[in-house]
Amino acid sequence: MTSTPRIAVLIPCHNEEATIAQVVADFRQALPEAAIYVYDNCSTDATAAVARAAGATVRTEPRKGKGYVVRSMMRDVEADCYLLVDGDNTYPACHAPALCAEVLAPQPCDMVIGDRLSTSYFTENKRPLHGAGNRLVRWLINRLFHSHIHDIMTGYRAMSRRFVKNMPLLSQGFEVETEMTIHALENNFRISEMPIDYRDRPQGSVSKLSTMTDGFKVICTIVRLFCDYRPLAFFSVVALCLALLAGVLVVPVFIDYLHTGLVPRFPTLIVACFIMLMAMLFFIGGLILQVLVRQNRQHYELWVKSR
Repeated sequence: MTSTPRIAVLIPCHNEEATIAQVVADFRQALPEAAIYVYDNCSTDATAAVARAAGATVRTEPRKGKGYVVRSMMRDVEADCYLLVDGDNTYPACHAPALCAEVLAPQPCDMVIGDRLSTSYFTENKRPLHGAGNRLVRWLINRLFHSHIHDIMTGYRAMSRRFVKNMPLLSQGFEVETEMTIHALENNFRISEMPIDYRDRPQGSVSKLSTMTDGFKVICTIVRLFCDYRPLAFFSVVALCLALLAGVLVVPVFIDYLHTGLVPRFPTLIVACFIMLMAMLFFIGGLILQVLVRQNRQHYELWVKSR
């Protein structure tokens, strides 16, 4: 790290003409030493021009989707602390110095999450399905990954250079925050949370997140990452379901055999045996994949240390 830490404020935008100038001005005031980058993602309004006039460095990402934008930001921008924030003016800039301070501390955090859900989100947010979706995602991740994160999908977080440059993002859309959080949890990066205020979108600003479509993508991402990071648990659940199905099929056949000494439903027995065999294969596959995941995690840890 240089003697004067470099801070980059990263603002992904799609049609945020109504709010982006205020967002840039607020973060310029809160972090006067920071470089502010606005990445315009297929906007059809004057977002880019307004951001440029406000003094931000404007770049474009032609592939539509927040995941593409965040990936480009992480690749292109060089800094010691990265502050990611949405361009909709829902996150107060006054929290920015404190978020960055934890990343730049002598014992730094790799990710500092701005926690909306513990403060004003549920009173300010006017979209009840969004609130329900946030609760569901939080519950799933905390149960599956044995964590205690309060706000998984917040768009306001500070990250270290080590985390940003070693984060293999695959998400394309709004599931990117979920992927970043799970990656940090599973690879033992230092995470902290900071309660922040949240305000609803101002008039003229429209949410780009579709509750049902993007919510389904987020759930699929959680399932995919659970399979990737914890294959033994994932495939053990599948194996257990198959074993139970095989048991349901074979019990009547076994009862008939006890009563008559015959197996009148031989095809059912064959199907049950094949299903039980599949269950065993899923379980063994999970064991093998778990060993590979552990080895990959060891290699990743050594690779991160060497950079």
